[in-house]
Amino acid sequence: MKKKELPRFLYGGDYNPEQWPAETWSKDIQVFKQADINSATVNVFSWTLLEPQEGQYNFTMLDKIVDNLSRANFNIVMATSTAAMPAWMFKKYPEVARVDYQGRRHVFGQRHNFCPSSKDYQRLASDLVAHLAERYHDNPHIVAWHVNNEYGGNCYCDNCAAAFRKWLKDRYQTPDKLNKAWNMNVWSHTIYDWDEIVVPNELGDAWGPEGTETIVAGLSIDYLRFQSDAMLNLFKLEKRVIEKYSPDVPVTTNFHSLPNKMVDYQKWAKDQDIISYDSYPAYDMPIYHPAFLYDLMRTLKHQPFMLMESTPAQVNWQPYSPLKRPGQVRATELQAVAHGADTVQYFQLKQAVGGSEKFHSAVIAHSGRTDTRAFKEVARLGHDLNKVGPVIKGAKTTAKVGIVFDWSNFWALEYVDGITQDLRYVPIILDYYRQFYEQNIPTDVISVDDDFSQYDLIVAPVLYMVKPGLGEKIDRYVKAGGNFVTSFMSGIVGPSDNVYTGGYPGPLKDVTGIWVEESDAVVPGHRTNISIGDQEYATHLMCDLIHLEGAQAIATYANEFYAGVPAVTENKYGKGNAWYVGSRLEHDGLKKVIDRVIKFSGVKPLVDQVTPLEVTKRVTTDDQELYFVLNMSNGSQELPMKFRGYHDLLTGRVAQPTLKGWDVEILQS
Repeated sequence: MKKKELPRFLYGGDYNPEQWPAETWSKDIQVFKQADINSATVNVFSWTLLEPQEGQYNFTMLDKIVDNLSRANFNIVMATSTAAMPAWMFKKYPEVARVDYQGRRHVFGQRHNFCPSSKDYQRLASDLVAHLAERYHDNPHIVAWHVNNEYGGNCYCDNCAAAFRKWLKDRYQTPDKLNKAWNMNVWSHTIYDWDEIVVPNELGDAWGPEGTETIVAGLSIDYLRFQSDAMLNLFKLEKRVIEKYSPDVPVTTNFHSLPNKMVDYQKWAKDQDIISYDSYPAYDMPIYHPAFLYDLMRTLKHQPFMLMESTPAQVNWQPYSPLKRPGQVRATELQAVAHGADTVQYFQLKQAVGGSEKFHSAVIAHSGRTDTRAFKEVARLGHDLNKVGPVIKGAKTTAKVGIVFDWSNFWALEYVDGITQDLRYVPIILDYYRQFYEQNIPTDVISVDDDFSQYDLIVAPVLYMVKPGLGEKIDRYVKAGGNFVTSFMSGIVGPSDNVYTGGYPGPLKDVTGIWVEESDAVVPGHRTNISIGDQEYATHLMCDLIHLEGAQAIATYANEFYAGVPAVTENKYGKGNAWYVGSRLEHDGLKKVIDRVIKFSGVKPLVDQVTPLEVTKRVTTDDQELYFVLNMSNGSQELPMKFRGYHDLLTGRVAQPTLKGWDVEILQS
């Protein structure tokens, strides 16, 4: 059955009235309405209140919460409460608790502590969700179901080991095929029976911090795939139960920020009716980083997403949690909208008086006052969204640049032993994303399974793992006229982390027209330069020593024993072009290269002039172009000439020629 769309642009967030006396709830709702808040996410962590003992359910309090919100005409996002288990469950069924990387079984406490392979957890979660869905399925105010909460974390228990062995049997069929895939002749690791496989924890073939170092990379990568699948199966289990009662209401779970290596969001996206995302940028995070994550979330299903959680002022769990500056909350929330969000939701709507998140900001603070700076800013944004939300909702984003992000590649690259310990996937991807962000060129963050033909330019840095068929797909794309950029540490291994023999970059040698003989680690404190024309630019991390086999050099190394060796290459291939960047260039050097790529590929920025303002575009369902112009800084900035005379939907007036710090305009011609 086709799922309903969200009925309006949602403005709200997580609400936990069960933490407060019932006589305060009506006043809360009055305060929310002052800020044009129209939705609430409830029941996220209420399992122990709903089921104080196994099989004994009590919905009295939740009934009152749902009734109060419904009578106030709020839209409700109904959560399933399955992310934090009751104490009685640990006491009665100890195996529901995870075993950690060090081999220790956890006890009652915290959250995200359930074993995904526990049959008891699966049964009890299904029963709870069935009672919830049956009870509330006919309430028209419930516009989405929110399963669990921020899935993540791995379990290494015996139940998971048994489930992993079954998962491996399905994947490889025989031990011989598994041995070949994992190259198990190394260090006498050959197995002859499935029950000889040991999960990769600190007591076995993994070492160092969890998820960073391993002896058998194929084993560790497959275990991450398995754990992601195991948690996905839990989500699908709850979703199936909900759909028995509410087949037309969208079901989602909230993804959270990278680097979350535990969950393959691209695989999970297929089972999400709508993507939802929790955004908490750190105070020192470059402003293009959250933009990248929003573009990733939008591209997971190539449709608008839900901003499920954010903060109206400050978080409580980062090492340093400064306040948002005046106007900053409006700009940061509208940045998400500019990149595809069709909701703005906070954690939390009312600040808790106890627990670990009591100093996490909220719409209603501990003071309960509405004359605070934070509340006034939340209310201002609410009034803005009430005005423009109906126009924005459903508007799409079109990009001609696709940056490849792949979870298996993420896992595999960061397991690499050798060359340099400083290999990190996300920062290198961000190096390239930043180039397009700063030029206001719309960009999708795509998977290796996306349709490349819809893009004029595909950028795939550190494409370390090239799965079967991907090399051929890239070949076809470039031969047909596409433009392709890749970099060092690309085309090295297949899906089980075994090296492609015959020279690097393996399946990408033909399209790039090069052979990489060896790679040098740039040690800390050492400076290596490249030459582009008569200019030198700094580079770091590692340097590939490249031989040309059809390509031409557009940059060479300027020092070290490989001075004069190609560092960046360009190859005409069929009707298209391919570039290979052999080192991690500093920003100015990479900009020089990407400027050349942009010129060749013909992709266009949204504004011709250089501007520090962020500019994005969404196209409404009736083909109106909406330009979001955001000043993501404290200082004033001039509006680009292109937009002089445009109409600002937020103010109802002609756009102002100067944007003050953290100011935003949503413009139509």
